[in-house]
Amino acid sequence: MEWKKIYDKRKRTAEEAIRMIHSGDRVVLGHAVGIPIVLTDALAEHKEDYVDVELIQMFPLGNARFAEPDMEGHFRLNTLFVGGLTKGAVRDGRADFTPCNFHETPKLFDELLGVDVAVIQVTPPDKHGYVSCGVSVDYTLPAAKQARRIIAQVNSQMPRTLGDTALHVSEIDCFVEAEHAVIELPSPNIGEVEKAIGENCARLIRDGDTLQLGIGAIPDAVLLFLKEKRDLGIHSEMISDGVVELIEEGVITNAKKNLHPGKTVVTFLMGSRRLYDYVDDNPSVAMYPVSYVNDPYVVGQNDNLVSINSCIQVDLMGQIASESVGMTQISGTGGQVDFVRGAKLSKGGRSIMAIPSTASQGRVSKIVPILDEGAAVTTLRTDVDYVVTEYGVARLRGKNLRDRAKALIDVAHPKFRPGLIEEYSRRFHCVY
Repeated sequence: MEWKKIYDKRKRTAEEAIRMIHSGDRVVLGHAVGIPIVLTDALAEHKEDYVDVELIQMFPLGNARFAEPDMEGHFRLNTLFVGGLTKGAVRDGRADFTPCNFHETPKLFDELLGVDVAVIQVTPPDKHGYVSCGVSVDYTLPAAKQARRIIAQVNSQMPRTLGDTALHVSEIDCFVEAEHAVIELPSPNIGEVEKAIGENCARLIRDGDTLQLGIGAIPDAVLLFLKEKRDLGIHSEMISDGVVELIEEGVITNAKKNLHPGKTVVTFLMGSRRLYDYVDDNPSVAMYPVSYVNDPYVVGQNDNLVSINSCIQVDLMGQIASESVGMTQISGTGGQVDFVRGAKLSKGGRSIMAIPSTASQGRVSKIVPILDEGAAVTTLRTDVDYVVTEYGVARLRGKNLRDRAKALIDVAHPKFRPGLIEEYSRRFHCVY
């Protein structure tokens, strides 16, 4: 077959492949657990060969060697979503952060930034000569299609996902075969607070709803309380292992979806090997680029779309800060606004901000009179619908400032309510 000749001719070692990257290039790296570790390690080890290479990535896992001090002058990370491995570098000025909504990242590459090289991780070719971007389609596939040069790490342990995930070998400039386990995430610890939040969120979910869920203790806690529901669907930027369990139990069927009925629709995945094995060559899971999955107008075509997200702070007006503590950037906008606005466009849609009432082991309230100075507003007060804590459900949409402040105080931690009530009385000139 002709594609096999192309593939064999373009096989390289990691050290040979990275020679396709030149000083001054803008390089997009594969996302999250799709990071091509063998290639990024090779780049870091040969840092002295490069000057002023800009590396764009969203959420790095495994390692973030390009954010380390000894990379300065060689590589500069420009992250679209700050993670635990990169927040120190952004804070100290060794790396940059570019705000954007997740669904707009491919457009950002296409219209404003440009991509010299895409460095990605893929499956081995199928019998037709197509590789799959596996667990990270998101911005990875669009960036590869826009790039002047593509370097692909071929990993036989990457699950082959279906939908719009494929590149033909003729589109890729070189291949580096390197097998290793796809990064797995440990199961989150679900405590009593998370269970209470999950139960409160589940009260807002009806049979036949389509869900957007994130990852972590609260989304997994929500899933615990959905086992009596029927015919739920999934249209989400990502899913975790808990979704697989509900699919296998017949709770999630995708049968009532009016967009992609019968399909679980996602753009990237992070979880355990159980999740990766489930999606491997599974026609019931459809993965598409984030420019499609997270587009609010696409999201809104799902009737009864329920989005569940979290945040750092919510003030008494309903403004949501989800990505910075004061001036310190600790995450990013991600897909939160995409799905909040998509839920607004959905017939019967609802969006939920699900949060513990406190942080820092109960020392700090997450419901505050005013956001911390310098905190970025991620979701506007005009877009917020429900705020859920372990103490209940606050519906903000359609409420005036006075009524929404009262609703938020009612779900705040009891020990912080007196201070919030005092602010309420001062601000609105009335008794709580």
